[in-house]
Amino acid sequence: MTAVNNEMEACIDNCLACYRRCLQTAANHCLEAGGEHVEPEHFRLMMACSEICRTSAHTMLIGIEQHASVCGACAQICAACADSCDAIGGMQDCAAACRRCAESCQKMAG
Repeated sequence: MTAVNNEMEACIDNCLACYRRCLQTAANHCLEAGGEHVEPEHFRLMMACSEICRTSAHTMLIGIEQHASVCGACAQICAACADSCDAIGGMQDCAAACRRCAESCQKMAG
């Protein structure tokens, strides 16, 4: 079992914040804005990002050692989501949450 330390607590918080931000932005901003905001590649990336963030937080909270593998995948997906949000524009809050999560998950991945 993996002990939760301060760095892991911060990562859990960043993951949960990104999960919330991506899901809310997709549902309340992208669906309303339409156009490139709902292009399949972008929208699927936002859905994947929110779910992997939730899953990463979950694996750290329950303390399994495989959390590092999940966090590594999370860091990659968050970085891609941030890039996609930046490319579309008007989604700075979402991109920032994704970048914070990617950075902390990368640390957890080792």
